[in-house]
Amino acid sequence: MSTVLVIDDKKSMRDMLSQTLAAEGFDVDSVSSGTRGVDLASEKSFDVVVTDLMMPDMDGIKVLSRIRERDPETAVIMMTAYATVENAVEAMKLGAFDFVTKPFDTSHLTFLIRRALEQRQLEAENEILKEELEITHGYDEIIGDSTRMHEVMRLITKVASSDTSVLLLGESGTGKELFARAIHKTSPRAEKPFIAINCAAIPHELLENELFGSEKGAFTSSHAKKMGKFEVANHGTIFLDEIGDMDIALQAKLLRVLQDREFERLGGTQSIKVDVRVIAASNADLKEAIAEKRFREDLFYRLSVFPVTIPPLRDRREDVPALAQHFLEKYCREMGKPKMRISKEALNLMDKYNWPGNVRELENTIERAIILCEGKVIGTDHLAIRLPTVEEIRLREGAGLKEVGHHAQMVAERAMIIRVLKDTKGNKRKAAEILQIDYTTLFEKIKKYNIDTIKEV
Repeated sequence: MSTVLVIDDKKSMRDMLSQTLAAEGFDVDSVSSGTRGVDLASEKSFDVVVTDLMMPDMDGIKVLSRIRERDPETAVIMMTAYATVENAVEAMKLGAFDFVTKPFDTSHLTFLIRRALEQRQLEAENEILKEELEITHGYDEIIGDSTRMHEVMRLITKVASSDTSVLLLGESGTGKELFARAIHKTSPRAEKPFIAINCAAIPHELLENELFGSEKGAFTSSHAKKMGKFEVANHGTIFLDEIGDMDIALQAKLLRVLQDREFERLGGTQSIKVDVRVIAASNADLKEAIAEKRFREDLFYRLSVFPVTIPPLRDRREDVPALAQHFLEKYCREMGKPKMRISKEALNLMDKYNWPGNVRELENTIERAIILCEGKVIGTDHLAIRLPTVEEIRLREGAGLKEVGHHAQMVAERAMIIRVLKDTKGNKRKAAEILQIDYTTLFEKIKKYNIDTIKEV
């Protein structure tokens, strides 16, 4: 509920406005003097202040100055008689939102108050947009024609039209925020704000303030009321990236928003109602976090009504050429470079590479290659990627203890054979004696471990 403060030295005017605005759904306070109004505004935050211009103890100009000095986001509307219109215009130059001349139609004042609240909301949204413009979000459209991508897009299309909470799962760099934006853009909320916040990038003690805002004086550095991301995202979508990093205490407040659609700002006591769709994302195993008491099970089930797993790039290698071409065109355009192409050898190397950093790594690789390339063709030497050795492939991710021990034994054997062959200057029979194995076994191991006796010995 929006808060309004009425300041007028005439009781009849205060009572009339208080009753009218309360009937319109506003939370209204009223005082009889400018001094009392300034004092009350220093104790409680108001969205809009409606003040008379001419008052005995402190005029509306001083009220405007004091209130906006303490909270620049508060909108101030002046009430004035015809004889003081020039003063009201001067007040607007000093930051007043608008003015009404007495006598006035209360419906017009209500209209001005609602317009002031809308402008305040738009200003908060614009601040978010400015922040987003400073961040590189990667590519603008989802690119990929693989079977896995078709399945993901099918799921996103189905869930977009509803208000269901979505949980996007996948490794870092798979583009989870991109998919969250796609859900928002194809939903009925598309014209409303999309607010993204990375829960892992903001310290725990500041994240609550970012999400839910704070009242003036809520903490030492809180000099004015701050709107949180949930408030700014009202009627839109909020994307909570790396939700698994959220502090366990803050998770309880988020659960309440999902259940009751309301919250309080830090330092506040008034409940704020919001209509926000929540999309969360995580690259961590949330069920493991639940088992370790780091994540609330009830919150998990609230968020994961519709889980979607974004496949890693290694599981959709057929999309690599199209993605590489997209980034090539994008960065050539941004850097003002002539059109380039990727050589067949470079494409083959990218196809064999495992892309542990996923799409983000591919994008960075292409951007770097464009900088390094002085011609028009990007070759393998421009790509900062390396294929794993045979041993690294054998020791694949997720190997068991037995396989790890076997791999370590092979590494040790290979190193020892090379050292002994160096000591014996390549004499295999003498090396076999030192290693206490027969000549045939040594020969087989040299072949097995791909030891180049000319280069390595």
